[in-house]
Amino acid sequence: MKNFSAVILAAGSGTRMKSSLPKVMHSLSGKPLIKWVIDSVSALKPDNIILVLGHGAELVKKSLSENNIKIVYQTERLGSAHAAMQAEKVLKNYEGDILVISADVPLIKPSTLLSLINNNKKIGASITVLTAEVENPFGYGRIVKKGGILEKIVEEKDATPAEKHIKEINSGIYCFDKNLWTALSKVKPDNAKKEYYITDAVSILKGFGKKVSLIAVKDNYEVKGINNRAELSHAENILKDRKIKELLSDGVSIIDTNNVYISYDAKIGGDTVVYPGVFIDTGVSIGKSCIIKGTSYITNSKIGDASTISYSYIEGAVIGKNAKVGPFSHIRQGSVLKENVSIGNFSETKKAIIAKNSKANHLSYIGDARVGENVNIGAGTITCNYDGKKKHETIIGSGSFVGSNVNFIAPVKIGRSVLVAAGSTVTHNVPSGKLVIARAKQELKHRKIDE
Repeated sequence: MKNFSAVILAAGSGTRMKSSLPKVMHSLSGKPLIKWVIDSVSALKPDNIILVLGHGAELVKKSLSENNIKIVYQTERLGSAHAAMQAEKVLKNYEGDILVISADVPLIKPSTLLSLINNNKKIGASITVLTAEVENPFGYGRIVKKGGILEKIVEEKDATPAEKHIKEINSGIYCFDKNLWTALSKVKPDNAKKEYYITDAVSILKGFGKKVSLIAVKDNYEVKGINNRAELSHAENILKDRKIKELLSDGVSIIDTNNVYISYDAKIGGDTVVYPGVFIDTGVSIGKSCIIKGTSYITNSKIGDASTISYSYIEGAVIGKNAKVGPFSHIRQGSVLKENVSIGNFSETKKAIIAKNSKANHLSYIGDARVGENVNIGAGTITCNYDGKKKHETIIGSGSFVGSNVNFIAPVKIGRSVLVAAGSTVTHNVPSGKLVIARAKQELKHRKIDE
């Protein structure tokens, strides 16, 4: 959307978080609070995004991956109007509308911001305020109207007893026209906190004879600011509940909705069943007709249709159709399990590509390896991939059978249809079709038994 720019206020220290970390860097569903707001604003494709930083500025700046954000600094914390004024040096001659939003409202939807901006343009207002109706307005600025028209915004500490009963509150999100800078230059710290309030711009613009407006958000959780860890936890639950309702309506079965965590960005196919205790973190895609059971943790991974995951930890992996993982397996970064692969009890994979119909069902470590199709890996098998300085690869050809308690000393290549005898320590390449036995000859010695 062209002809508007955004100013994101992120200079506050967030003392109520009781943390050395800047408030806007606290994580909500794996993403910093500030990133949620940037993403919502960016979805509308503004002409400019200006970020006002203060406390912990360098840490916040390092976390940003966007190249189109201009950063300004509020070195003294003198209030919201003072913070917004720092963006004037970038937008002073800008003719479009200006969205002003705090960086601690992570649940705001792009569609809501679009409605706010469109309203301001449509009616030719100098300011449109986004408001919300709440049951307990304590701590919020109150929307004071006269004849149904926005008159002013009064902060909690400055409100009269009658004004404190008003349940329509200021969200802290505004759309201004180009008169923003003139209005902010007239703001005075005439309030209980002795700060420069951006909310005073309403009265100032009215005094200039400019049109002021407001629109109410449909769901007030969208404008819920995060000021402490309790509110952060509440926002997490809102996201989780919203996601669970979406999945249930899409045909996913969740046995106990109160005893799972499913990230806001999870993709799960119909007829998949999620059992109690499952934790599905960010970056996860699960196919149709899967079963995800007990205390499994999955992050940044893709799981194909009709696969079963039981009591396992999966990170950065791709798992194909009809795979079986667990119980108690660890599928680590870079693992690719193809169709019908089975990784079982207390087995671990890392940077391993395992072709279809192969299995490692018991107590094995398969790291930095390529395993062909229809390979059986016996219990206790280890790919010894690390020599103390570098990692090395093990290759096992299709159709091979690996007995129990085998060690592969990488780098080593096993051909197709090889039989590796149980208890072998394999140190050299093995051609296809061979039987390899690499263990000491069994000997029997006389043993003297004490009487």
